[in-house]
Parts: sequence; C-alpha cells; structure tokens
Amino acid sequence: MKILFAGDASNLHNCLAQQLRLMGHEATVASDGSRWMNTHRDINLLRKPGKLGALKYVMDIKRALPQMTGYDIVEIASPIFLRLKPHRIARIFDYLKANNTRIVLSALATDVVYYDACHDGHTFRYSDYMLGDEPSPYVGSAEYIANQQDNWHQPFMREHSDHILAGIDGAVACLYEYYAAYKPVLGDRVAYGGIPIDTKSLEFRPLTEAPDKVRLFIGIQRDRHVIKGTDRLLAAMKRVHDRYPGITELEVVENLPYDEYTRRMRDSHVILDQLYSYTPGTNALIAMAQGLIAVSGAEPEYYELIGEKANMPIINVSPIVEGDIDHKLSWIVEHRDQLPQMACASRAFVEKHNAAPVVAQRYLDFWNSLFTKDYE
Repeated sequence: MKILFAGDASNLHNCLAQQLRLMGHEATVASDGSRWMNTHRDINLLRKPGKLGALKYVMDIKRALPQMTGYDIVEIASPIFLRLKPHRIARIFDYLKANNTRIVLSALATDVVYYDACHDGHTFRYSDYMLGDEPSPYVGSAEYIANQQDNWHQPFMREHSDHILAGIDGAVACLYEYYAAYKPVLGDRVAYGGIPIDTKSLEFRPLTEAPDKVRLFIGIQRDRHVIKGTDRLLAAMKRVHDRYPGITELEVVENLPYDEYTRRMRDSHVILDQLYSYTPGTNALIAMAQGLIAVSGAEPEYYELIGEKANMPIINVSPIVEGDIDHKLSWIVEHRDQLPQMACASRAFVEKHNAAPVVAQRYLDFWNSLFTKDYE
C-alpha cells in the first residue's frame, strides 16, 4: 500500500511509517515533527512564530500538496491536522480526499467528539475536563485559556468537525478514551489501533535485584502541565521523596526532544505520566519498554478492550480518590523488592500490545477492510 500520514503527535505516525516500510509498504510523513519533539518527517510542515513564519508555512503547504496525492490511504492526525484555521484546513482536507483513494482519521488528540464525551456525564468517570460532576483543575486555568479550549463548543469548530466526519472513510483510535468517544458516533467505522512503540530500538535493562534507591522520573510539557495532571503527580512525587529521603531520588525534565527524553529516563525505575487517562500514553509505554514501571492510567475498561486478563503491570492512579497517588508511590518505595519482576512484566506488556508490528497490523487490517467493503 501507499500511505500518507498528514500531521503527527508524539511520534505516533512516524513510528507507524517506519514499521510499514519494513513490511513492504510505501509511507510518507508530512508533519511539524510534533514541534519541540523534532521527530522525523519526510515533508517538513513546521510553523515558526510570527507573520513571516505563518506566510512561509502556507507556502510550504502549497508546495507540498502536489506530493500528497495518489495515495491509497491518507491518515490525518485529528481534525486539526495542520496549524491553520479550520476553514483553511477544510479546503486542504477536501483536496486530499479528492486526490487520494481513502482518507482516515487518527483519533489521537482532543477534538469536538472527545470533548463532548468528556462532558456528557456517562462516557467517563473522570477526564481531562471533568472529575465526576465537577470541573477538573484544568478547566478555567491559564493553560486552558491559552490553549483556547472554549473553541471546542463554538459553532465554527463544530461545523469543521461535522465536515471532517462526513468526509472520512473511518477512524483509528490510539487510546481507549478516543475509541469510547468515537464508537457511538462512527460505529463500525472506528477501530482501536493503540500506540506503536519501536521496541527493537529501546534497550530493555532489567533489574537483577531491588535497588537501594528508587529513582522516580517525570517529564513535563510546559503548555500541557495541568491537563496532563503532571502538576499533581509532581507534587505527590516530592511529598513521597520528603517521606523517604534516603531511598528515593527524583528527576524532572521539561520539553525535551524525543531522542533526548528517551535517553534521560533510562536510569530511572519509575515514570509518572498522565493522571487523567484511562490508558498509558506514549511516554509511559516507551518507559515500560525499557523496564521502567509506569504510574499512569490503566482502568479496567482499557484492559477489557485489549483483552488482557493476566499481565497488568501499570500502577493505575485515580485523580478522584483522595491520597491515591501518594499511597501508591509509597507502596512502590516500600515494596521495591518487587521492581525487578514488575520491570519484566512491563516490557512483556508493551511487546504484546504495543510493539510497532502489532499496531501496524491493526491499522493495515482496518485500512484493508475499507477496500473490501467495495466488493460486498
């Protein structure tokens, strides 16, 4: 197959493209490299600040469009797959749809469908936006305002979302949350793909014995500190360090490029990532592949979706249970003799559910189903 990935997030599309090439397919990535992560792309669509940056960005897109035709599949990274206003994105979407065979949405980021699911009162017990019936700390924060989150319920954004949903042939969700949000909207036209991890490039460094000190690691995205819950995770991490000063060490990094981020976590034992998620994200999975224990989201609904009943190595922390983060971090420190076994279980989990060949095959199966329907 010939596949174009338009946009990227946290290296997901680039990792898929690399694996698909190994499987004999042709894959092209047109993206901004996930901004500061600076991940690989074949067509560079990085928008720089200022008016000159905006003008160059538009020109880069115009020059790139002729190279973005003739593909069997175009996979767009969310309805906002370019850093343009929705009405401009819609015109490019229509061009891609008219000049390629199938167009599919990667449900991998906040959009109107996910935003609505977070607020409907029944899809999730908690989310980035709501904790039960109450707004999350993110709502109303400076980060919320800076990221223009009120736009999701504005008419112009909903019109754009409707336009994209009417035009796509299907969608693939990378997390349980996005699958749960899109299933009622698209039905059989949505599949679960998961997050691909290049396990072959990530050295597994198993613990042979309990460490004298537990090294806790957290990576912060400056403009997504509150929505990811890393503000609360970091605070709990510091409290546990104060409680166990002789047997814990902390490492905090911020806005690192992908390769450096991966290297920096290697000597740690535990990663803290994404408080409001039902599912481990890219950072947690990369860490687990290297033998770290993830403190993240891993709700029963997630394990049920992926069909896992035996190996559940992620330390699931709840944002709505008082003291849950502190309690579980303390448990890890006090039971550090279990870290070697947990490290092996973490690697095995990623190899089974998120290794790039496994995830790429899910995408291929879904894409092929879109062509099969033509003959039914």
